[in-house]
Formats: sequence, C-alpha cells, structure tokens
Amino acid sequence: MKNYRDSDYALNKYSAGIVYRFNDGIAEVTLDGYLADNPNKTESDFIAIKRVSDDIYLEQVRNENAQTRENAPFNELDETILCCLSSPEDMFIGEIEANEEAKRYEQQVELAHLILSKLTAVQRRRYLMYHVDGLTAREIAEAERVALPSVVECLQAVDKKIKKILTNT
Repeated sequence: MKNYRDSDYALNKYSAGIVYRFNDGIAEVTLDGYLADNPNKTESDFIAIKRVSDDIYLEQVRNENAQTRENAPFNELDETILCCLSSPEDMFIGEIEANEEAKRYEQQVELAHLILSKLTAVQRRRYLMYHVDGLTAREIAEAERVALPSVVECLQAVDKKIKKILTNT
C-alpha cells in the first residue's frame, strides 16, 4: 500500500494551492497565480477547484489501495491456514469468519466516514495531521502558523466529539 504521506492527495490537501505532480517535478497553482491568470474568477472559484482536486486525488488513493488489496498474493500464513482446513465444514466456517471480518471492516469504514463528516474542516485537517501523518500538536501549530493552545484545544474538542458519536452509535 502506498504511504499516505507520499500520496498526491496528502501533498495537495495540506498545500495552500493546487498541486500537480509530473514525472520531472511538482507544480503548484496558488490563489494569487490563479486570480492573476483568471481576472474574472474569485477566491471562492479557486476554493471550489481545490476541493474538486482534493476529491480526485482522494479517489485516486482509494483506487490504488483497493487495487493493491485485490492483487495482493497469498503470503505464507494464508497458505498455512488453507492447508490446515481439512474438511468442507472447516472451509465453510473459515468463509463465514472472513465474511464477518469484512462486515466489521465495512462498519468501521462507515463509522470513520460518519465521524469525519461531523468534524469541521479545521478539526478534520488537524485530526488527520495528528493521527494519520503523525505530526505533534506543536508541529501542526507551526505548519498552520497558529498558537499551540489553539491546536491542543481543537484536538481535545475532536476527541470529545468522537466519544459522543461513539456513545450514540
């Protein structure tokens, strides 16, 4: 699976502009550059395009990860498990357990989407930077050029919101 931090999605999402990656380098369209090249456009037009590009890159990452999972070869552990299934009953039980695991995974994904949809854009961005990118609150504050207590309070509010959502589901 591709490292999230190296993805075009992460690069675009945490950049102020719209980022394009080419074989020979990276180009970024900034708000000022966009407005200079398109005098009849507004900042909200730029933000809308940025959101679309984020969505496109996110879909690309999801498709790459899905493709990776689909093409993943059996590893030695999988072969060992298959060899140990001696009867059709054991194989059937194994299939049921795999289906249950897939259902639990789908439920977790749905819950993650629900949680992320309940967060504000700032909360979602900081939560992902903290938990997915592994940045500290201090690093997030420096990257966003805001006070450290602001980031800490935001992350605490997110934790509180997530606990509330989990208790209500």
